[in-house]
Amino acid sequence: MEKISQAIVRHRKLVLTIAVLLLIPALLGAAATRINYDILTYLPPELDSMLGEAALENDFNLASTGMVTVEGMPLGELLNMKSEMEQVEGVEQVFWLSDLIDPAIPREMLPEGIRRAMYGENATLMLVRFSEPSASESTMNAVAELKSLLREHSFMGGMSVILQDTKALVDKEMPLYILCAVGASLIILFLAMESTLVPVLFMLGLLFPILYNFGTNYFLGQISYITQALSTVLQLGVTMDFSIFLLHRYEEEKKHSPDKEQAMATAIVNTFSSVTASSLTTIAGFLALCTMRLTLGRDIGIVMAKGVALGVVCTITILPALILTFDRAVERHRHKAVIPQLKRVSQFITRHPGPILAVFLIIMVPFTLAQSKTGVYYTLFDSRPQDLTGIVGTNKLKDDFGMTTSHFILVDKDISDEDMKALCRDLEGVEGISQAASVSGLLPAGFDSELLPEDIAQLAQSGGRKLILANSEYKSGTEELTAQLNEMNNLIKAVDPSGVITGEGAMTKDLIEIADTDFANVNAASIAAVFLIILLTFRSVSIPMLLVLSIESAIFINMGIPYFSGTSLPFIASIVIGTVQLGATVDYAILMTTRFREERRRGLSPKEAAGTACRFCSQSILSSGLTFFAATIGVAAISRMELLKSICLLISRGALISMFVIIVILPCLLQLLDPLIRYTTLHWLGKKQKNENSGEPVSEPITVQ
Repeated sequence: MEKISQAIVRHRKLVLTIAVLLLIPALLGAAATRINYDILTYLPPELDSMLGEAALENDFNLASTGMVTVEGMPLGELLNMKSEMEQVEGVEQVFWLSDLIDPAIPREMLPEGIRRAMYGENATLMLVRFSEPSASESTMNAVAELKSLLREHSFMGGMSVILQDTKALVDKEMPLYILCAVGASLIILFLAMESTLVPVLFMLGLLFPILYNFGTNYFLGQISYITQALSTVLQLGVTMDFSIFLLHRYEEEKKHSPDKEQAMATAIVNTFSSVTASSLTTIAGFLALCTMRLTLGRDIGIVMAKGVALGVVCTITILPALILTFDRAVERHRHKAVIPQLKRVSQFITRHPGPILAVFLIIMVPFTLAQSKTGVYYTLFDSRPQDLTGIVGTNKLKDDFGMTTSHFILVDKDISDEDMKALCRDLEGVEGISQAASVSGLLPAGFDSELLPEDIAQLAQSGGRKLILANSEYKSGTEELTAQLNEMNNLIKAVDPSGVITGEGAMTKDLIEIADTDFANVNAASIAAVFLIILLTFRSVSIPMLLVLSIESAIFINMGIPYFSGTSLPFIASIVIGTVQLGATVDYAILMTTRFREERRRGLSPKEAAGTACRFCSQSILSSGLTFFAATIGVAAISRMELLKSICLLISRGALISMFVIIVILPCLLQLLDPLIRYTTLHWLGKKQKNENSGEPVSEPITVQ
């Protein structure tokens, strides 16, 4: 590492040149990376709902659909709009009454099945079939064009439309997320750093790993829009510590060496060892998300772990080159840091550790109970602004046709038409089902289904299966819909044991069942990984318990606050926050504990060591924690996407709570439990050596760097 550090400082211009050149493939990779806006596609492929979805896509060309509600439109104009929609690239078919029967026939004379399927009280319904899945670029573009073709009093709803709305909204807000994160972080850094130019260099240095991270996502094939929106602000907040560590070490080394290049080389070596150890806990926390069956966790986990690793590499290569290049300018623009060391706070804490801990434990009781009762919702519609085109159109479907969620039911082709009609009648008897019908069931009695056009016949039967469409009045993700699906499944299995239900409702039900297990698995994996890393770092049994419990208590407080405020969280937020807050803020605890150990090895008492550690670590923890808070609170403030808003609000609040717990509570624990730590930690006070003169054991001297 010493040779590498020497090479970096000697050839810093070459390092910066290579870094800039690498931005070219990174930008190309980022532009070519597909963004997935459909969370449901991350479900395990072996589930019945996913198998059914594959059959809809491959056999029925119903991978994605949209519903158009038309109110009070003359027949001629309606047919013109239908014809225009059919010309849109990416649209497979626009299905309406005219595809089955002469639309000029008075509504009262239509067969009952067709009339119920095609007409509401004051509206008619068209089904739009797309050529590719809902989240594909082709379907997104098609939906955007279809919106422009809608006439007055016509509305378009369904998952495909909502996903396109989501894409348009996220694309519009993404630059604002980054602007808020960078701007707010710069303000904190200007207060924390002693040079006006340093925050700018930090941001410039972080630009490289962030863009490299986006570029290397190309090799993953795709990333979710949640990952795309969060990765920049999280990487900025999580890896800023590394830059601060390097600068502080460089400033310290300059006091001992007049040669700036040698000072930086030494700083790189020492920063690499400390940053590598601390970054492992953060990486482990993110990789714990890979244990989720919902592969969205793997998506977020890999991207963020990769971002942290790239942050470490760039901190010891690109940032030193930038600092040395602009060193004179940094020195010219020095000022006094505003964020102070908490000298009086540290004195108060070490004088009253017992009462402080007692009060904290009392506070923890209600929050521990509350965090397990915080409401979680799975209704994907509720996490989006309610004025979006797709949400308005879906609400119209409910108002005019009693249709909020559509269930696609696939049964064996050998089921007779009579049994199909009987099954449809039974399904309509299920509470909340407004209509259940197959194409053959809509036809007049005696009509030969073989006379249907090929594209219409495909809706009736394909791939060895027959299709039934059931319309539900309930929102996906609700308890009512779950009960409805269970009852429907019993009816379907009685007729065809291989029959499956798919569609947004069934897939969301599976999502709920998987998320409950994922929550437990992710928490257990992240705690175990971080515990093991701290155990190996400190060679202690008690210290990992203290540090993990400290951060977990902060997480409990964070997760308990929504219960007291009457707020429900989107399911993914409750899963992600535990790993992110643990992995990102346990570094504060490691920093405090390391300094406490150093002071104890220098001969200070537990009280004195706790006070010194709290005083000298508080400034770094405040700088880092407030930067993490600033990078995420802006997104929470401006985002109209409730899911992103909730995640960022939890993360920003979690940074502040963890910061408080580590500065105030952890020193109390270290001070009071020092005897326990001493007996459960290998060489806590340093290795013992024998005095050459007396033969008495003495502590090995420790050089504090």
